[in-house]
Amino acid sequence: MPLELVTIPCLSDNYAFLIHDAKTGDTAVVDVPEAAPILAALAARGWSLSQILLTHHHADHIQGVEELRRQTGARVVGNAADAHRLPPLDLALDEGGEVTVGSETGRTLDVSGHTIGHIAFHFPQSELAFTGDSLMAMGCGRLFEGTAEMMWRSLSKLAALPGDTLICSGHEYTESNARFARSLEPANPELIFRSGSIAAARKDGRPTVPSQLADELATNPFLRANLPELKTAVDMADAGDAEVFAEIRRRKDKF
Repeated sequence: MPLELVTIPCLSDNYAFLIHDAKTGDTAVVDVPEAAPILAALAARGWSLSQILLTHHHADHIQGVEELRRQTGARVVGNAADAHRLPPLDLALDEGGEVTVGSETGRTLDVSGHTIGHIAFHFPQSELAFTGDSLMAMGCGRLFEGTAEMMWRSLSKLAALPGDTLICSGHEYTESNARFARSLEPANPELIFRSGSIAAARKDGRPTVPSQLADELATNPFLRANLPELKTAVDMADAGDAEVFAEIRRRKDKF
């Protein structure tokens, strides 16, 4: 049985995610922008939290960790290479490290670029990938610490996951990301359709996260920097993939 997923809005535009194994009762949360909404979601379902999984060190992903740990006793899991910037870790993982939730084991991927030491958690049986601020719905994180080449390698790792994988990213930026994507590919029919669905969801107050990887591959310009149509759209038909990605990122930063 796959893990149950609960998406929890936090702060103004962040998300945390609960994953729950119904057979064992084991529950984990990915990222803790604030503790109160997570505690409320746990209480509403009668779940007990056992683990806190962290993608990266930015405050809007970890600032509720100590309160949540104090109230639940959950152990904290994160990247060993980033331990000096994270709350104290009970389990420090390297790339390819394993974390078990109930009967399912997930693995970590180093997806540095937004920050150095950013990781994602992939649970293949449940077709879930928790990507924080690396791959996002219709976008990717700004390059605060890493290079464009580094981020392109990270996004390529995520792009290689099965298309049915749900990308559980950290923010509700999708509508503005979609407007930027359409500035590059205004005639992309899948992008036109998805943009309409996103606008309708936000009008109704519904999250646009998580999203399916197959949809990201069809519409997210940051995953499409290797494609001839995107290279042509940015007048870089003969450029390398990472170079095109860098140009798309520069344009988004100014959009």
